[in-house]
Amino acid sequence: MDINFTPEEEAFRQEVRSFLKEKLPREMSDKVLNHKHLTKDDLVNWQKILYEKGWAAPGWPKKHGGPGWTPVQKSIFEEETARAGAPPLLPFGLAMVAPVIMNFGSEEQKERFLPPILSADAWWCQGYSEPGAGSDLASLKTRAEREGDHYIVNGQKTWTTLGQHADWIFCLVRTNQEVKKQEGISFLLIDMNTPGISVRPIQLLDGGHEVNEVFFDNVKVPAENLVGEENKGWTYAKFLLGHERSGIAGIGRGKMELTRLKEIASKEQKNGRPLIDDPSFRARIARIEMDLDALEMTDLRVTAAVQQGQAPGPEASMLKIKGTEIRQEIYHRVREAVGPYALPFQPEALDGQTDDAVAPDYALSAAPTYFNNRKLTIFGGSNEIQKNIVAKMILGL
Repeated sequence: MDINFTPEEEAFRQEVRSFLKEKLPREMSDKVLNHKHLTKDDLVNWQKILYEKGWAAPGWPKKHGGPGWTPVQKSIFEEETARAGAPPLLPFGLAMVAPVIMNFGSEEQKERFLPPILSADAWWCQGYSEPGAGSDLASLKTRAEREGDHYIVNGQKTWTTLGQHADWIFCLVRTNQEVKKQEGISFLLIDMNTPGISVRPIQLLDGGHEVNEVFFDNVKVPAENLVGEENKGWTYAKFLLGHERSGIAGIGRGKMELTRLKEIASKEQKNGRPLIDDPSFRARIARIEMDLDALEMTDLRVTAAVQQGQAPGPEASMLKIKGTEIRQEIYHRVREAVGPYALPFQPEALDGQTDDAVAPDYALSAAPTYFNNRKLTIFGGSNEIQKNIVAKMILGL
């Protein structure tokens, strides 16, 4: 396997860098690089900038409006946008529900839903987890009962990321209670403005309002919003989760965070010398870097298989496990590097609302970033569950 980039790939990298230098707003990149809160407008405006260039959906095929990139081009794009401090592309529409619609939806659904996802004119959120159905997702209880040409939905979803902004939610709902639990689930697309839907915020440890509870009280959903076949939703859910878990690995973001860790360690002192010169700390950084390089090679292999039409298999679980552990280790080492500066917690500083900060920006964000990203090993299927998948599907245990 040749791990060197071709001249064409290096030329593409330079094209991406030139585009970012010209089009990425400085105030956006400052927020990202200093772990400050991004607004809805920040996220939407950045996707629209990419949309004008034709780069809004790196993983989409050309026939649906994507750039049709190779796995290597997609990897280069993600690495360079992360390095430059570009806001992340929202995965719920672009990387989660869109592939499901492309592969299992009707032609009418593709024509209706894919264009506004691409242009950022429709914001999507995910309706999977419930208070009693997290890692054991098949135990979900939200019900959808068919009445004529509609479904009537009742139940609750939780940990709904950025649901307060969403126009649409894709939901797993129970449509048959008389069969094995995995066989009675369907996949519905629901307009968040439908009467009977209410959203309640959940405040996180970092002071942010990122996730929500969503309640459905006799919500009327057109039957035409059913994706694929009724009671086949578990198949579509597993397909979607494979894409989600691959994305959670966050190779480009991990590289950016590792570079940031090195910069912080060069600024902070230990015994009168830069922390980066401490042999013990350097060894920890070296271990992270080696793990990240190995993860990138695995990610490229999985991405190549997806581009050839295969759904991400159990390898996606491997990516999710290692990618989230690496990023958590980086955030842990940042806190270690800034020392006592990681103790003061000023949530308002993450919104740029204070001029009397007690520490540099990189130190102010250390604690809330660490706490917020403890979720990485939980959402998308906890890492313990992913290890079970690997043991069963790869090791045959």
